[in-house]
Amino acid sequence: MDRRDFLKGTAALALTVGIAGRLGNAAAAEQQPPAEGKTPDLVALRGDSPAEMVDAGIALFGGMSAFVKPGQSVVIKPNIGWDRPPESGANTNPELVGRMVSRCLEAGAKEVSVFDHTCDNWVASYSKSGIRAAVEAAGGKMVSGAVEEDYREVDIPGAVNMKKAKVHRLILDSDVFFNVPVLKHHGGAKLTCAMKNFMGLVWDRRHMHANNLQQCIADASLIRRPDLNVVDAFRVMTTGGPRGNANSVVRNLRSLLLSRDIVAVDTASARMIDFPLSTIGHIPAGQKLGLGTTELGKLDIRRVVL
Repeated sequence: MDRRDFLKGTAALALTVGIAGRLGNAAAAEQQPPAEGKTPDLVALRGDSPAEMVDAGIALFGGMSAFVKPGQSVVIKPNIGWDRPPESGANTNPELVGRMVSRCLEAGAKEVSVFDHTCDNWVASYSKSGIRAAVEAAGGKMVSGAVEEDYREVDIPGAVNMKKAKVHRLILDSDVFFNVPVLKHHGGAKLTCAMKNFMGLVWDRRHMHANNLQQCIADASLIRRPDLNVVDAFRVMTTGGPRGNANSVVRNLRSLLLSRDIVAVDTASARMIDFPLSTIGHIPAGQKLGLGTTELGKLDIRRVVL
């Protein structure tokens, strides 16, 4: 999808025309009330700054205070799986994560923790991704996902294959949960996005790979529904994922997608980069489990261009 296609919108996304003109910029967006008092089902944004885009997107949901109340604990779960720099598209954009930490603290959060169960060494991944520096500069706390004692086994009601899992304590204990994945290609799961990001909050990923990965991703998404899914589609690795290599294609889509519906936001993300849903089994499996819908035409979807 090129810039012209995004600005025109697509029938698949059913993006509403005219939102950009009413918002103008991120500062104006903070003052813009939800249309007719109703928050959208999904917001798609395009701009030059992930921080400004997330401000504008969250404003349409009523601002950060709609999610975070004074004194609450917050966990932000980005993708920080790889010892790779931001420009690679392998991890979530650090500017986006840092701004979310800042806004949570401004809303009165008592603490904001950020973690991932990384694939590469966690210390190197946190550093090379730029996320540690961004989070700590904003006043947040980086927590290791590499300590098994920090995971507790829980039942997953409704799951098909993965009926139990060891889940990181921050997901189980925090008051507010923001799921903040990067959109990219994945050799095994076909797509990394909001549902796939749940693999980084469980301890035993080998079980998932060995027991129908697509279904296990959907099952894991039942563990806890995020208060909001914020998809980083700023730099998108469309080949060679999930880590990337010298031949990977990284497209500068400069976009962000936000939704409470994890299936809808994954569906929209896949369509944005022309990945067929028929190849991404966890998305329809998630719909079957009642996690959300792939029927984007029935949703209130807004477009913001900054």
